[in-house]
Amino acid sequence: MIAEKSTIKIPNFSLSPRVDQVGIEERASRFTKRSIKKESKLNGLLLALNMIDLTTLEGKDTDGKVKQLCYKAQHLHDAYPGLPTVAAVCVYPSMVKVAKQALGDSGIKVASVATAFPSGQSTRAVKISDTKYAVANGADEVDMVISRGKFLMGEYNFVFDEIAAVKEACGTARLKVILETGELGSYDKVRRASDIAMYAGADFIKTSTGKISPAATLPVTLVMLEAIRDFYYETGKMIAMKPAGGISKSKLALHYLVMLKEVLGEAWMNNEWFRFGASSLANDLLMQIVKEKTGVYQSKDYFSID
Repeated sequence: MIAEKSTIKIPNFSLSPRVDQVGIEERASRFTKRSIKKESKLNGLLLALNMIDLTTLEGKDTDGKVKQLCYKAQHLHDAYPGLPTVAAVCVYPSMVKVAKQALGDSGIKVASVATAFPSGQSTRAVKISDTKYAVANGADEVDMVISRGKFLMGEYNFVFDEIAAVKEACGTARLKVILETGELGSYDKVRRASDIAMYAGADFIKTSTGKISPAATLPVTLVMLEAIRDFYYETGKMIAMKPAGGISKSKLALHYLVMLKEVLGEAWMNNEWFRFGASSLANDLLMQIVKEKTGVYQSKDYFSID
């Protein structure tokens, strides 16, 4: 394996902790029973809005569509000034330069998928080139996918080395490592993949590409949050988390924030350390925020689709 530049000791990933499936699912379900109201609810909705990565990852993406998405990222609902912006706009590498120019000095990050997203079925040379191209065009963050086939074959060193190589290619850009948990098959494997990604240099670990089902779930995210907690206790290094796909309602987003607070604590409760990969969530959050501020629901037709 590629040697770590830090003093962090690399464990034997075959010995990653086993996950109690019943216990994880039972605990995750308890987070959905919490009731959050009034000022606490409004604060949670605003925080979730500020944690979103607005995303367009389609073959029909155009310069115009990306510019429109970047405009929305900066002007979520101008009728209510003072709203936070989203955290980032995520696009394919070919659209990074367009997004960077459109976002200007707004402070919103440009994220780019890379490494033969979403399948990851390409050579390491292509993945490194893909990453370097995105960063050279201005990407602040890179979302890579792990080689799930290699992982499922037990080739953990291969997965580790590939992540480490992509991390090096990122330079100063932050690296989000997508596990595609819906293809891994068990919580034990999600835990092992999380450990590999973090020890290999991930800045974020991320559940899914959003291209397959199931994507993010509360139990899977809980497994990954516990892996982050254990890594922090072992190394003193904070790792960020991004559940992606399947989170479209404000109520569910608040459940994720409750879980985040209880597992990792206050230090992770900001968009440097937690993101939602859920573009459709933004409009539902806006509707709920307006309801909390005015007492009246607005139709979804009052908000732009993209």
